[in-house]
Amino acid sequence: MILAGRQIVLGISGGIAAYKAIELARQLTVAGATVDVILTPDAARFVTPLTLQTLTQRPVLSDMFQLLETMEMGHIALGERADLLLVAPATANTLAGMAQGLGHNLLLTTYLATRAPVVVAPAMNVNMWQHPATQANLALLRERGVTVVGPAYGRLASGLVGAGRLAPLEEILGTVRQVLGRRGPLAGQRVVVTAGGTQEPLDPVRYLGNRSSGKMGYALAQAAIDRGAEVTLVTAPTSLQAPVGAQVVAVQTAQEMREAVLAASAGAAALLMAAAVADFRPVRAAPQKIKKEAARELSILLQRTPDILREVSSLPGAQRPTLVVGFAAETEDLLAHARDKLLGKRLDLIVANDVSAADSGFGVDTNRVTLLSADGSVEALPLLTKAEVAERVLDRVVEMLGRET
Repeated sequence: MILAGRQIVLGISGGIAAYKAIELARQLTVAGATVDVILTPDAARFVTPLTLQTLTQRPVLSDMFQLLETMEMGHIALGERADLLLVAPATANTLAGMAQGLGHNLLLTTYLATRAPVVVAPAMNVNMWQHPATQANLALLRERGVTVVGPAYGRLASGLVGAGRLAPLEEILGTVRQVLGRRGPLAGQRVVVTAGGTQEPLDPVRYLGNRSSGKMGYALAQAAIDRGAEVTLVTAPTSLQAPVGAQVVAVQTAQEMREAVLAASAGAAALLMAAAVADFRPVRAAPQKIKKEAARELSILLQRTPDILREVSSLPGAQRPTLVVGFAAETEDLLAHARDKLLGKRLDLIVANDVSAADSGFGVDTNRVTLLSADGSVEALPLLTKAEVAERVLDRVVEMLGRET
């Protein structure tokens, strides 16, 4: 995973949102990062070093002249070994100090000493956020390559309602992942991912659909972003939050997905068709809600939906993505059906999973899949989370594109 083994310096400045940084530090640590926390003097009024040190298993730093265990000056050593500096929350005062190059505390001197990418998550009173001085400081930081995430809109500690809340932790973590992945093996490459189950209207309130949650497709999109790809996520309706950095194209029907995929995938490095596209749709949708009192039985005439995978894989030349990856959700004869689909639709790779298993497929967080390639290779993976499956699939995509991991 992209955060595993990374050196993250988490700077916490003095605002009420500092308490949210405790959970942020925990999530970064659980994801495998080494987290060094720097508290500004004002931040220590809101959160204690003991709490953060317990969660990160690392000393919490605040003294600008504190020596580390190697007798290195803290701000120099932290700045040099950091893979990323994250300031959350970033108060107006801290943003001003960063913009003006001030060095009156450990966080600011670490910022000046580091060459690592920097992400700031502002949080403050709405009037302070809107002040021209704050906006000018942010503009200057952006010009220098600092990534700004948030703030969010909502009720503030002062009782006012407006912009100034710390961005959701999922958005902050997603931004960290996006920034860390910018120089990954798929940097500069376009990857199209489809997700969710299409919905074919039966009448104004009903549709024909399936049990796809979209989790596999969204995990694939995140894994591609982690490797630096420019990701277009073509998604049928789901309850999921799209990964930070994905260009989202929302669709409902198979025909809408076809149009979106054809528009997005021409010349792409890869198309990962994880969506569960309905195979059939009503020939015509009823203009009004079908009432059950109208008949004791109801017959619905269905017609085939477009075969998006077959159409894309058959495109000529540069119109076809370099790699076309399909997914086969089966309930019997898994490998035979998947191999037929791989060959019949001229795919480069297919991910086959038995959705009849209780712990694999629709609506759960795990999958047990087999990867079948056009060259005849077969790789059966053990039961993994969908995020882990996505990692393995993207590793294979990188390998097939001939790029170094």
